[in-house]
Amino acid sequence: MPSGRGNPYDFFFDRIINMRNRHFLVLDIILLTLTPVAALMLRLDGVRPISPYIGGLAIYIIMAMTVRIGAFYEFGLYQRYWRYASIGEMSRIILAVAVSSLLVLILFIGIYIIPFAPAFLTPVRTLPRSIPLLESLLVLILVGGNRFSVRSIQRLQRRHNNGEISRPVAIMGAGDAGAMIVREMKANPHLGMDPVMFFDDDPDKKNMRIYDVPVVGNRLDIPDITQRDNIKDLIIAMPTASGQRIRDVVRIAEQTGLKTRIIPGMYELLEGDVSITQLRDVQIEDLLRREPIKTDLATVHALVKDKRVLVTGAGGSIGSELCRQIVKAAPASLILVGHGENSIFNIQNELRQDFAAGRSAVETIIPVIADVRDWPRLQQIFAEHNPEIVFHTAAHKHVPLMEANPIDAITNNILGTNFLLETCLTYEVERFVLISTDKAVNPANIMGVTKRTAELLVLNAAKRSGKPYVAVRFGNVLGSRGSVVPFFKKQIEAGGPVTVTHPEVTRYFMTIPEAVQLVLQAAAMGKAGDLFMLDMGDPIKIVDLANDLIRLSGLKPNEDIEIIFSGLRPGEKLHEDLYQGHEDHAPTEHEKILRVTSAYIHPANLRRSIVRLHQLSRDGKLNEALALIAALAPEYTPPPGVTPQRLIETKKEAVIPLHARWY
Repeated sequence: MPSGRGNPYDFFFDRIINMRNRHFLVLDIILLTLTPVAALMLRLDGVRPISPYIGGLAIYIIMAMTVRIGAFYEFGLYQRYWRYASIGEMSRIILAVAVSSLLVLILFIGIYIIPFAPAFLTPVRTLPRSIPLLESLLVLILVGGNRFSVRSIQRLQRRHNNGEISRPVAIMGAGDAGAMIVREMKANPHLGMDPVMFFDDDPDKKNMRIYDVPVVGNRLDIPDITQRDNIKDLIIAMPTASGQRIRDVVRIAEQTGLKTRIIPGMYELLEGDVSITQLRDVQIEDLLRREPIKTDLATVHALVKDKRVLVTGAGGSIGSELCRQIVKAAPASLILVGHGENSIFNIQNELRQDFAAGRSAVETIIPVIADVRDWPRLQQIFAEHNPEIVFHTAAHKHVPLMEANPIDAITNNILGTNFLLETCLTYEVERFVLISTDKAVNPANIMGVTKRTAELLVLNAAKRSGKPYVAVRFGNVLGSRGSVVPFFKKQIEAGGPVTVTHPEVTRYFMTIPEAVQLVLQAAAMGKAGDLFMLDMGDPIKIVDLANDLIRLSGLKPNEDIEIIFSGLRPGEKLHEDLYQGHEDHAPTEHEKILRVTSAYIHPANLRRSIVRLHQLSRDGKLNEALALIAALAPEYTPPPGVTPQRLIETKKEAVIPLHARWY
């Protein structure tokens, strides 16, 4: 049916675009009848008449057409949807024409040189010997042209029907992603974007053309050239570029007044090709992007394939991303443990939808609502599901909030970890991975020292069992719940001000997918008692982060949105440390993962101290509990008035009763 617009253009466009392969067969028969005639006329060039060659020409037409139609069928030229023809279809056309031309040439020469050729074929000998070559060139041009014209006419129809004037667009990045973006724009004129130029920092690409779009310069040329040609839109097509390069381009674009959009980074493009639909506004994650991580996927997949895997805190930022990546490696089952029912409900539904869509390889997803501080409940879970690998991400992480609620930090981060480890040892869990933090290094707050104590518990359990129970430290993750980026965004949406604690405060940042990939890699290479630190790159000034977020919102810092400094909050440091005073580090087989080594002698009576800590926490004796923790983790400086306890050596190891909860 025509498009219904009632004009002859649409009727014509629709007839061409909706051509079927049977129509192309009829068209090929017509063309293959005419091309030998055209080839002969070109060869004779009007010097001699064509009439003496009619007999031989008719035989040649029948012979060549039979061979070529057969070859076209064999190469699938009548099984294609030509409105989406691409370089693959062009290659197939060239191959089909080349093979059929070779066969025609062999037959043609055979008629010439074989003396006993059938008499009815002898008129072919009157034809000039260059006819097969000329005819082959014409066939290639006409057969390829009529098929690729469908795609061109479809673009013409879209442009005609939209009635829109495409706005000129510049692309930063003349690599694979940039080329695919240009191809998509040209294939979809209705998007209203006309790619007119590339910018690329590779000097060898300058003055080259990609899909007929020129590379006109590097990023430093953006202001002059875009203003000269009145370009208002810039697309950054550099999915593997570092955050520093992205920041440079965004800064130049802002100064030039360009509207900037970006192709997502590699972490967001793990599935599928780059397409125009993935363009989005530049986000803070792009400005902090680092070099892509080289992950040994085979080793990581071998770690969890066909294993029963349990993740605590599975509804949290890190826990949920761990689950997303684990399910792709086809574990036997994935047990989602969390205290918040809504977050567990959400990640369970997401994973099951991914399985239904074929993006996940695990079907047995088991949601469990439980608190890691409830030891009897943990025993029930492990007895029922018998996990082989445990990732422990459940923790209280908000520094000022834990300063105000220290008992809950102690019971959740220390006692909860202890209960979980004791359960893992009881049920002979093969591998345990604790998600720790850089705040456990020279801890200045309750959250940090409780995570440091949790590390000691993991190292102790590894020593007792000889199994690969390990801890992995890393810094802040972008976009996690309670992190600074969502907080700043809400302040900007409210019109400001944006509050930064101190003009010099810095933090280490990673993206959530990056951190999780490295955690899985560390888990795969970990041995009993390993403590890993992820390479987090350079620290970022929080005030710079605030400035970038304001600019990305289309506003100006301290003009549209004020930045004020509120002072460091309880427990906060200006800068995070990477290692304790007694720690060093050594490289591992992965360049982004470091193995922490320590001269600190771990307390032999750690388990007895945890029993005492359980009693003190239950009784609300905070100062005594902090004094005990300060003795276990001497890097921690307790609040004024709290003196670290002297750890009492004992030959008899105390244990918490199995039926006990922390309360």
